[in-house]
Order: sequence, then C-alpha cells, then structure tokens
Amino acid sequence: MKKPIFIGISGGSGSGKTTIVNRIYSEVPEKCISIIEHDAYYKDQSHITYDERCKTNYDHPFAFDTDLFVEHIQDLKKGQIIEKPIYDYEIHNRKKEKIIVEPKEIIIVEGLLVFYEERIRDLLDIKIFVDTDADIRIMRRIMRDMKDRGRSLDSIIAQYVNTVRPAHEQFIEPSKKYADIIVTEGGNNLVAVDLMVTKIKSLLDNNK
Repeated sequence: MKKPIFIGISGGSGSGKTTIVNRIYSEVPEKCISIIEHDAYYKDQSHITYDERCKTNYDHPFAFDTDLFVEHIQDLKKGQIIEKPIYDYEIHNRKKEKIIVEPKEIIIVEGLLVFYEERIRDLLDIKIFVDTDADIRIMRRIMRDMKDRGRSLDSIIAQYVNTVRPAHEQFIEPSKKYADIIVTEGGNNLVAVDLMVTKIKSLLDNNK
C-alpha cells in the first residue's frame, strides 16, 4: 500500500460531521478506508470520582489526550495498526475494550478540534470544515443527547450555554480558516458530499 491519505473533517457540535463521514464511508470500499475520531481520545479519568467526571468540559482542548491521538495518526501514517480507545459517556470514562484500526489508503480524522491543534493539522492532507448555523446545531445536539444519552433538556441547554458555545467561539470557529474546503448545511449538502466522494475515489485510483 502506498502512503495513506489523511482527510480531516471538523466543525461545531451538531454541524453534521458524522453524517458526512458516514456518507463517505458508505461510498468508498471498506477495504480502502479507516476512521479515527478525536472524541474517542477523551482523557482517562479513572483517578477521579464519577461526580467529578460529570463536570468535565468536553469541548475544551484540555479534555483530550491529544498526545496519544497524534501518536496514533503517526503510527497509521507509518503503516502500523493502532488500538483506538472507546469512550463511554454514561460513566464519563474510557472503557477497557479497544478497537483495532488498520492503516488503509484513506484515513478519515474527525473531530471538533482537529484543525485547532497544529500537530494534528500538520498530519492532514485534506481539511474539510462543516459549517452549519448555530440554531440548527443546537437543535441537533438536543435531539441527539435526549435520544442517545438520556439527558434532560435543561442539562443540555445549560451545557451548551456554559461550555459548548464558548468553546465553539474560542477554538472551533477560528480554526475554519485552516480548511481547504468549507461545506455548508452539513450532510444535507448532497452536491458537496458527492464532490468529496468523487475526489476521494480519484485519489484512490491515483494511489494504485
């Protein structure tokens, strides 16, 4: 296999990053693509109590074990298999189990802060920022957190006001300037997604 091509996908919480990643993944042969998500690399918090873990600001760069994330990207770039952590939002900590990720021709690097961190940016070949209006992002976050994480509306709104929005304005929005491509409307922008898939397929053809 030739040198893997690393595609970074960033954007605010609820912007549609995961939808775009899934669309790309469904259009590219599974043998050719791997995904590594920054939010799988929240720091291990076994040394503090559950109540303390509940107070973690998951939108701040300090919440991430970016050293390990960068190390794993570098390992994949070298053609090495990694063991990706699994983060459990119910216990606010990593699980003991891990996921094996193999180096493949296309590697998607997805996360809120993957353009904010220079060490990550420098490892990416293509950078895509998903730009979605704030009102849509908060509605998507509310629906996701109530459905998938069993959270109350009050707690979601409080978290959004106290941590999510400030972090977006301080870290995520400014990182948009590093993007090669800006996609509006998230996964609903079928034209942009189709163009990305076409580009990725052409990269695969050229990588043979």
